[in-house]
Amino acid sequence: MTAPVGLGKDPAGPEAAPAPRFRSARRIPAALTALVVLGAAGIFLYDLAAVRAHRPGMRWRRELARLLERHAPADTWVIVAAAVLVLAGAALLFLALAPGLRSVLPLRSPATERSTGRSAEVRAGIGRKAAALVLRDRAMEVSGVRSARVAVSRSRVTVRAASHFRALDDVRADLEAVLAVGLAELGLAHQPQPRVRVSPAGKG
Repeated sequence: MTAPVGLGKDPAGPEAAPAPRFRSARRIPAALTALVVLGAAGIFLYDLAAVRAHRPGMRWRRELARLLERHAPADTWVIVAAAVLVLAGAALLFLALAPGLRSVLPLRSPATERSTGRSAEVRAGIGRKAAALVLRDRAMEVSGVRSARVAVSRSRVTVRAASHFRALDDVRADLEAVLAVGLAELGLAHQPQPRVRVSPAGKG
């Protein structure tokens, strides 16, 4: 679950441990895939049992066998069907291996000791929009910043600010310093690289 984040204390210290990414449960795709596989397995088992009992196999299987006898693997429809199956398998593998929940960034979690003496990690995360809002508030505190837009991804924090009375280089330096402190206080497990762009007000 996503936990709220408080500012003020840097959680990245000697007791902090990097946290893995949050993984999506994907209950609906998993349930649908399981139902399809179960149904197909049931049909094949029924057909196999019928053949072993000296009864004619299902009509669709006989028709499929006749089609395979008349068509070579190089035929267009065979190649198209194989490509569709490959794409479906690749999609299922991607859903199984990809973590998902890209909108949640994992935080560093201090190890805690339970009554059993084993160490356990408290998993915490923050949404990208919430992290961007926190960093935007920090950016607006910089003198000379009239407006700021912040976008947060797993590997990068992009800040676009407009300055209206200070030198752009000074504003950029202050923004980089403020962002460094803000990112440290967020305590993200994977620290993104900040990218700051400052333009005169009315031109950004």
